[in-house]
Amino acid sequence: MGLQLDLQQIKQRFGIIGTSEAMNRALEIAVKVAPTDLSVLVTGESGVGKEFFPQVIHAYSSRKHQQYIAVNCGAIPEGTIDSELFGHEKGSFTGATEARKGYFEVADGGTIFLDEVAELPHSTQVRLLRVLQTGEFMRVGSSKVLKTNVRVVAATNISLQAAIADGRFREDLYYRLNTVPIEVPPLRERRSDIYLLFRKFAADVALQYKMPSITLSDEARQMLESYYWRGNIRQLKNVAEQISAIEEARIITPQILSRYLPEQDGVKSVSVISNPRNHSANDMSDERELLYKVLFDMKKDINDLKRMLADALRQSPDVGYHQPQKDYKALLPTSTPIHDYEEVEQYADSEDVTNEDPSQRPAQTKADAQREQIVRALRNNNGRRRDAARELFMSERTLYRKIKELGITED
Repeated sequence: MGLQLDLQQIKQRFGIIGTSEAMNRALEIAVKVAPTDLSVLVTGESGVGKEFFPQVIHAYSSRKHQQYIAVNCGAIPEGTIDSELFGHEKGSFTGATEARKGYFEVADGGTIFLDEVAELPHSTQVRLLRVLQTGEFMRVGSSKVLKTNVRVVAATNISLQAAIADGRFREDLYYRLNTVPIEVPPLRERRSDIYLLFRKFAADVALQYKMPSITLSDEARQMLESYYWRGNIRQLKNVAEQISAIEEARIITPQILSRYLPEQDGVKSVSVISNPRNHSANDMSDERELLYKVLFDMKKDINDLKRMLADALRQSPDVGYHQPQKDYKALLPTSTPIHDYEEVEQYADSEDVTNEDPSQRPAQTKADAQREQIVRALRNNNGRRRDAARELFMSERTLYRKIKELGITED
């Protein structure tokens, strides 16, 4: 009973949703191994939430008041990974203008999470093995041996046994890392959690953008829970956000839901809003947030325009329910034939209300929409980039990059 209560508290603290037995078992192992200094290897498919487990292990260990550093080994170029992990001396390579501490030196006494550990090059694997065996390492360009006391938690979404067989990963390093294995189940093995997660993601979008949350019909819920979910929780979150942003209906039917689920053979793509460039995960998240805001603001502008048109029609002395006149047609595009007031109301309820001929209006690209949104945010905040970035739900660094990419000049 005590452990079940602890698990519930852990889930609340770290935002972990679900009651499946497989997930509970993985959390139990993390909690039990946390007080030790044993190395832990977290395995599971991409998008299952492996990053939560090293956080839980660190938070419930004796190292909790020391540094916790998460390193994505696959995101650091091979030429600089040794420097990032172990530091370097001044002049050890081109661009090394001063000595620098690496993560293992900075995190002395704490915990390092090595995500995508299978991506480490062989030379770095040798250095890592030495740290795990003896606690010793050397900075790049130095012959001085340094000591560190770091707890290592690693994670991978590929089979390290297969990587060993292919000669891409050291077998001795594997056994050092895999002292305690934790396997995180894929979403398709957590059927009872799928709807809970979807509802949470939809509620988060509704709260953030101040809009009604979407709900699923019974048939749509069955479709959601029976889907394979190759992308796991990350894919589920993506689908919930897209439906919330794009669909007018707040009750989602199987017909609507099916448009956002790719074929099981993977031929179709679920990504409605995507960026083909090789940005980092944070950049893609920031860009998605910006695109969602563009969609919501466009929807708000359309609704405001419809209300203005309806008010103008009702307040005009020349227009009435009983005596429709021709003057109200001036409010509408000339390309749209309108014959009576009932048709005006129907037109006002459509998505195409505008004061210009849509066929003559140039198509707005994604870059145009982003540029317009950023310029508006800068104007709203008198050019203060930090406040503008907050309004756009992105980091200030990403805003600077977007301003440069889109060629935005500030008056």
